[in-house]
Amino acid sequence: QVQLGESGGGLVQPGGSLRLSCAASGRIFGIATMGWYRQPQGKQRVLVATITRDTSTNYADSVKGRFTVSRDNAKNTVYLQMNSLKPEDTAVYYCYARVLGIPYWGQGTQVTVSS
Repeated sequence: QVQLGESGGGLVQPGGSLRLSCAASGRIFGIATMGWYRQPQGKQRVLVATITRDTSTNYADSVKGRFTVSRDNAKNTVYLQMNSLKPEDTAVYYCYARVLGIPYWGQGTQVTVSS
């Protein structure tokens, strides 16, 4: 089993910044892609950003230029730096990891962008 522990969510004003972190533990040999998805209330979970082990990245169009995904392979941790936050970024953010072809999810962390 693989466990993903997220931290860093919270309430921020429009235009502000937050940094999410997610550490993987357990049977984590062979972690490939890590990343983040989000689910606004009443809507489906959608891709935010992913990063492969060799740091190739993929972003949703809605966050390009504002969010940056990164990872520390030695710590088995993935980060999401979110800048210029907008109210429409409000959602539960879920950490994601694929280990030996199997997807795993964190428990989610709430990000609320509001004045």
